[in-house]
Amino acid sequence: MGGELRYEIAQNAYIKLVLHALKHKTSAVNGILLGRVSPQNDVVEITDSVPLFHSHIGLLPQLEISLILIEEHFAAKGVSIVGYFHANERFDDHELGGIAKNVGDHIYRYLPQAAILLLDNRKLESLSKTKDRSPVVQIYTKDASRTWKLVGSDGNQLTIKEPSANVVLLDYISTEKWQDVVDFDDHLDDISK
Repeated sequence: MGGELRYEIAQNAYIKLVLHALKHKTSAVNGILLGRVSPQNDVVEITDSVPLFHSHIGLLPQLEISLILIEEHFAAKGVSIVGYFHANERFDDHELGGIAKNVGDHIYRYLPQAAILLLDNRKLESLSKTKDRSPVVQIYTKDASRTWKLVGSDGNQLTIKEPSANVVLLDYISTEKWQDVVDFDDHLDDISK
């Protein structure tokens, strides 16, 4: 789908996803991207994100239940599921895996503009040294052959709505704000969270 379609992620949605990955550094983590497609159909606005799991991320019953709950809760707020976030277990793994593609395929059935964001550990590691303003995630969209392809390596495909998001992210990392992130796994372990 790529082409002229652009993706814009809000600072809070972006930071929440990265902090979720940092909280569970030795595990694969995933999350859902929420937002809307602009009326002109040229921008997918990612306004929020929901951290899902950090263990057993491929279990279908948990995933289906969480997607239903997310859809019901956020529909009242006028936003819907627009994509998927994934961070691989291994620091040196930069490939989009089968689980991410399968969840992305499910979302794509309902929204052809859906995207998958994959945490880029190289960018995250160098963030404090480079002070780069570009997102520390890679974006994948479906191409004409309906396979997930990395797009926008030039930074034009995905932008952060607030230019200072990486500065805020670095501040949150230095103060260990990832401890405050709660995902569905945490909620299932302790429903008071």
